[in-house]
Amino acid sequence: MSSPRSSPRVLVVDDEADLRELLEITLLKMGLDVDSAENLAQARGHLARMAEAASPYALVLTDMRLPDGLGLELVREVSAACRNTPIAVVTAYGSADNAVVALKAGAFDYISKPVALDQLRVMVQSALRLNAPAAGPAPGASSQASGLKGESAVIQALRAQIARLARSMAPIAINGESGSGKELAAREIHAQSSRAGKPFVAVNCGAIPEALMEAEFFGYRKGAFTGAADERDGFFQAANGGTLLLDEVADLPLAMQVKLLRAIQERRVRKIGATAEEPVDVRIVSATHKNLERLVELGQFRQDLFYRLNVIELSLPPLRERLDDLGVLTDAILARLGTFEQKIALGPGVLEALRGYAFPGNVRELENILERALAFANDGVIEVRDLALKGARSAEMPPGYVPPPADLRGETEPAQHGPDRRAVPLARERQGDADAAVPSQTPLPVVPPAPVIPDRRTAAEAGRSAAAVHTPPASQPTSQPTSQPAPQPPAPDTLPSDLPGYLAQVERDIILRALAQTQFNRTQAASLLGISFRQLRYQMQKLNIQEPEA
Repeated sequence: MSSPRSSPRVLVVDDEADLRELLEITLLKMGLDVDSAENLAQARGHLARMAEAASPYALVLTDMRLPDGLGLELVREVSAACRNTPIAVVTAYGSADNAVVALKAGAFDYISKPVALDQLRVMVQSALRLNAPAAGPAPGASSQASGLKGESAVIQALRAQIARLARSMAPIAINGESGSGKELAAREIHAQSSRAGKPFVAVNCGAIPEALMEAEFFGYRKGAFTGAADERDGFFQAANGGTLLLDEVADLPLAMQVKLLRAIQERRVRKIGATAEEPVDVRIVSATHKNLERLVELGQFRQDLFYRLNVIELSLPPLRERLDDLGVLTDAILARLGTFEQKIALGPGVLEALRGYAFPGNVRELENILERALAFANDGVIEVRDLALKGARSAEMPPGYVPPPADLRGETEPAQHGPDRRAVPLARERQGDADAAVPSQTPLPVVPPAPVIPDRRTAAEAGRSAAAVHTPPASQPTSQPTSQPAPQPPAPDTLPSDLPGYLAQVERDIILRALAQTQFNRTQAASLLGISFRQLRYQMQKLNIQEPEA
């Protein structure tokens, strides 16, 4: 007997009678109607009849291997002809590659054999939530106000792509330059998906110490190690039912990549100190400004994890490719920076001046520029002189302009930023983000990096030159205590009596020169020196180099 016709209907396609019966019983107990087919031909017949009745299935669940073909054929057909019908696949244990292929072909989700009924129920409920807006008055994703501001062709195409991707449970890899709004795009995908009512957890992979990564991602039991006074959930448990954003995923160490791969494939995690795994229902979205394919070639990122994360790729355009959106973005930023008592306005020529700038830091840099300009503006009106666009370059980036290398821009460190955010980039706190919260402090002006010229002089000459070029003013904090003066460089024909102290002083002077040249913009200073932001930050802490007060 079947349930009333008003109940959602599911099509089960599998040639194994026992498994087909198990799936039918489970779905019927969930209050669903079920049609069954043992091959592709029967499945196509059911789909045709439902199409004639204008009553599409709420979900199609098919095995990957069928007597008269592959379930992958059905995935492609349903995805093309029945856009509102999600289709999921059942794959053999360990056949992760088949699952990835199915997801790329348009499958909504997958489940592995032997089928875990709890995971099956979760997947079916996600599919039903996905179709809920079509059956009721609840507003759909298209009616929501998008956080991706702009009306240019590229941003409209991006919003349309996000609306399509939100319907799937397939992992998404977001790629884009630093400051282009990768986390905002991930939040948009979550907000338009069937998981919108569940948690969105953003994790900055580059900000977690390697020794703590397993505990942070998977949690731990009480007494699992020294200091584990209570049981604690990890990021996967916190995002259960929702979306987990792995920001700066390229920074994950190889050892953690192995553990993460297993958690994604098996959809189960084991807390430190636990003896059993627990199921988790999480959609994975990853983001990076680095080239993961290149890192795979270099052996710095696992190829199998890359294929699991990069099922669907979403590329964000840089601001220089969507300058038509400058007006909309500027209005949105100024609306956040203003107050009820003071409304902020742009003076004549300001928007034109911004259009002539290349924005290597993208939308985040735009907010940085406007916030800094507001600090110098009179009566809430920003003039061209307040922008301080030193060394502004045209948006086309003419010959001779060499932007900082992609793997040296946008390095991050932890900061609290929003209720769902576990860690966010410091660069956003310093430079702002047109699509994020207002930063807490006003950064110093940004000066484009100058080309690095190799210094062929001896270390001693470089040290003396560095000390001569940059002598911190009296008001600037110094790194050496007054009771321990810096060691003096030896003559060219002598050896230093304190090699560690001498090298530290040389390194300190070079870093100070780079910081002075970039007005203490640490991202650009790191690029100038050919090191990462985190390396520079570590060296500044070690050498007690502090930023002068604005």
